[in-house]
Amino acid sequence: MRVNSALRHPSARRLRAEFATLYIAAPIVMAVALPAAWMFPALVTITLLGMSLLTGTPGFCWRDLARATPWRYWRIMAAFTAVTLLVAGAVMLATAPDRLFALARQCPLFLLLIVLLYPVLSALPQELVFRVLFFRRYGALLPAQTPAILLNAALFSLAHLMYWSWIVTAMTFCGGLFFAWAYAVRRNFALALLLHCIAGWIIFTIGLGIHFYSGNVTRPF
Repeated sequence: MRVNSALRHPSARRLRAEFATLYIAAPIVMAVALPAAWMFPALVTITLLGMSLLTGTPGFCWRDLARATPWRYWRIMAAFTAVTLLVAGAVMLATAPDRLFALARQCPLFLLLIVLLYPVLSALPQELVFRVLFFRRYGALLPAQTPAILLNAALFSLAHLMYWSWIVTAMTFCGGLFFAWAYAVRRNFALALLLHCIAGWIIFTIGLGIHFYSGNVTRPF
């Protein structure tokens, strides 16, 4: 359903307040103040809020997200997969070699469940909030394209502050650069989503999921 083109555009002040709340205040509060048990409900609430704001964004149409397909970028996807495998493998060998492919070896059915559910429960909501909502609703607040992509990656990394892990911080920033580039430069939501899925599948398969699951949420003090 296409949003009514006559829908009133939000004021710049409101957009700045929304942006600061969603992408700066919420991740910091979740990381330093929210009990770990509240993390999942908080993430669901933020996702629903983001989707509601996206639906109310003038000119936005949900059908537009399905029009672009990622398959003509198969070389980019192959290169991204290879680089992610190499980096993830190197990080595992350097930090936790005994956990390499641990989930695949010990709980293959659980890994299969992650592979099936990750695109819908994790990658899709994050791409809607951090790519589509970010660039479509708040585009007028953003700097030029390259700085905007850097800002997007930095805020995507900040959203994972709750894990208090340099590995998570570094990998989400690098991943965020690729996902933002796919959406903002290639104008291809499906490509951004698929790259995100590939990254998640590799992370959990190779063993880096020990840093990325909710039970790993900690407090630095």
